[in-house]
Amino acid sequence: MTLRAVAIGIGHYLPDRVVPNSEFEATLDTSDEWIRSRSGIERRHFAADGETTSNLASKAATAALQDAGLSAADIDAIIVATSTADLTFPSAATMVQAELGMRHGFAFDVQAVCAGFVYALSTANAMIVSGQARRVLVIGAETFSRIMDWTDRATCVLFGDGAGALVLEAQDGTGTSEDRGVLATDLHSDGQFKDLLYVDGGVSTQTTGHLRMQGNQVFRHAVEKLAATAEAALDKAGLSAEEVDWIVPHQANIRIIQGTARKMGLDMEKVVVTVQDHGNTSAASIPLALSVGKQRGQIKTGDVVVTEAIGGGLAWGAVVLRW
Repeated sequence: MTLRAVAIGIGHYLPDRVVPNSEFEATLDTSDEWIRSRSGIERRHFAADGETTSNLASKAATAALQDAGLSAADIDAIIVATSTADLTFPSAATMVQAELGMRHGFAFDVQAVCAGFVYALSTANAMIVSGQARRVLVIGAETFSRIMDWTDRATCVLFGDGAGALVLEAQDGTGTSEDRGVLATDLHSDGQFKDLLYVDGGVSTQTTGHLRMQGNQVFRHAVEKLAATAEAALDKAGLSAEEVDWIVPHQANIRIIQGTARKMGLDMEKVVVTVQDHGNTSAASIPLALSVGKQRGQIKTGDVVVTEAIGGGLAWGAVVLRW
């Protein structure tokens, strides 16, 4: 028998404040039409004053636990993927652990920007397969509104806040691609591309900084690298693109999503798209889209799902799982 990390619960949380594109028209040389045509984004959510990344993560975690029919007492570990943790330390994950009333196990953060959830999911899978944990709560949560330069129309209109959470459980499988659970992972990074997407501040520079991005360059790398990593993960899983039921991509830009689907030879009808409602929520975007996809009735038990993401670093990767 082969041990598999199987998704048994999913949930998400979005802050109450909804920000339509039109809200930016008063302060920027932009318009609803300009934002929609270049990104596909129509609205996004912003965290309230005093509402932190760990707050969002805890609420998404609670929803995922309810979906799984479990409590925090049933969880062995918590992994939070985020680039916008509440504090320099301790981790947002330990804050979620405390909020859930979990006094056992372990919790830590993973930082790979928009690819963070894919990295966290891969890490959780490795822990389950190796026997280090039986159930892992994997969360993506961000408050990117806190690192925006509100004078930069090329970036500040793209991002939003939110969180998504997934419960993974160790279950026996046959070792074939027919198993439920994570079937393959594929991770990459290349630090030479740091200047394409970064925040110009941090602890050792004693500044907070703002997000900076060379959009055209990121777009070029994204389509090529996302398609390649998704195909590599499928190959590792022993599956073809034709056997994929759903692509659940990082929700950064509708043109990147469409370009990646075309490069993989997949119809957009097989792609879960939420970018219009949430904007780019970085590490939260994939679990958020998974949760919405399940709510819509798109993702069903037994479906082959491919998640893929790219973010600052550059860091990118993909996970293939059977739901």
